[in-house]
Amino acid sequence: AGAITADVDVTGNWSGSYSMSGPNGEAQETTALLVLKQTGKDITGTVGPDEGKQFAIQKGKIDGDKITLEVDHDGHTIKLDLVVAADRIKGEANIAAEGQSMKGKLDVTRAK
Repeated sequence: AGAITADVDVTGNWSGSYSMSGPNGEAQETTALLVLKQTGKDITGTVGPDEGKQFAIQKGKIDGDKITLEVDHDGHTIKLDLVVAADRIKGEANIAAEGQSMKGKLDVTRAK
């Protein structure tokens, strides 16, 4: 692991927006809150729309500037493929539920 990896520590609260397109192409925009704890390359914590509704991260990894998270959302798995740049995390979410898959876009910044 080079010095670059050591510089990235995503521990903390990240808030921003999450937009999801449903099966019929309708877009839903909600808030997003990530509460992350990084230990080495492992990431634990919770993800959700706000403080009142948070879902546990089952599997979380960071590799360079790429973050992959798997979150259990009421029995469905949400897979997040994210990229961290300075104080911003952006990326895609994929949800498979009842045979339908939905895609979302996540854009959060580090809460001060």
